[in-house]
Amino acid sequence: MTLNKRQLQTFKQLTELNGVSGQEKLINKYLTSEYEKLGFKVVRDNLGGVFAYKPSKKKNAKKVLIAGHMDEVGLQVTEINKNGLLKATAIGGLNPQTLLAHRVHVETTKGEWLPGAIDATPPHLMSKEDRGKPTQIKDMYFDFGFINDEEVREAGIKEGSQIVLDGDFEVLNNGKRLLAKAFDNRYGLILGLDILSELKDEELDVDLYVGGTVQEEVGLRGAEVASYLINPDLAIVLDCSPARDSSGNKNEQGQLGEGILIRYLDRSMIAFKELLDYQIEAAEASGVKYQYYSSPGGTDAGAIHKKYAGILTLTHCICARNIHTCSSLIDTGDYLGAKKTLLYMIRNLSDETFEKWARSRR
Repeated sequence: MTLNKRQLQTFKQLTELNGVSGQEKLINKYLTSEYEKLGFKVVRDNLGGVFAYKPSKKKNAKKVLIAGHMDEVGLQVTEINKNGLLKATAIGGLNPQTLLAHRVHVETTKGEWLPGAIDATPPHLMSKEDRGKPTQIKDMYFDFGFINDEEVREAGIKEGSQIVLDGDFEVLNNGKRLLAKAFDNRYGLILGLDILSELKDEELDVDLYVGGTVQEEVGLRGAEVASYLINPDLAIVLDCSPARDSSGNKNEQGQLGEGILIRYLDRSMIAFKELLDYQIEAAEASGVKYQYYSSPGGTDAGAIHKKYAGILTLTHCICARNIHTCSSLIDTGDYLGAKKTLLYMIRNLSDETFEKWARSRR
């Protein structure tokens, strides 16, 4: 299974945009433009979340929110040294062992992106003790070629400027696999655009909101605000979870190419069994592979399901190798399977479905 030209273009454009948590403006602008091109009304929250709105012609229709988060992990400048090198702090979960010598870009106050690299000491200049332990982010230096601190500030770099890891989009193995930065969670935004393209001329029994939240990587903050903005009857959270199959152990959960994740448990939410059953029904009816999955991490679902009197919430995820790095890798078949399953779930929602779910909680 391969992607068409339009899908590949969207993957490239969205994964190569930069947006560390709290600074998602470029992704917001891109999504707004695409939603408007498709003819949808755009609604926003005050933290930066953006959503396409497709109303139903049905009176008093149930509201369904489908959301992925816009932000990616990265860094922010904390110090500007006299010699022109910078220090930074992590925004979101970064493993220091994946960083040294990586090429990076820093954003200026003018919105320009300047290239640079993370400084790395060659092994023959390190003590035996230092060679055996990872360098912590607080001890790293970021080099953008400046001679002194005055040049840094004149270029429009200051404390709080965002730094992102370089990671170009690449098609691997004749389209079977894709490599990029930020599949966590541009996957969810791309899938949202894909289903909007499919559904834009269809009549649905639900009011549909599809879009992107902010600041997931630093505490699910945008999901809380979006929940209050929309107050959905059902939320489906799209996200990309860590694969655990690199060793070849087939008993590990999170196998690339083995389908969507039936995410029954994580740190932030115990899944609604009735929604998992619906997800499995959709996968089987659509001929899509699925696999059971639990995680020590969390998703926006952890914030959404606790709002108001409680919101029915489902995660609809695929897995990726190397998440939270500039080289995450997904399976094309998993993505297309997630799309087919999600379309089935949306198209088959009815008042009777919601009533059945309500009875299961009584």
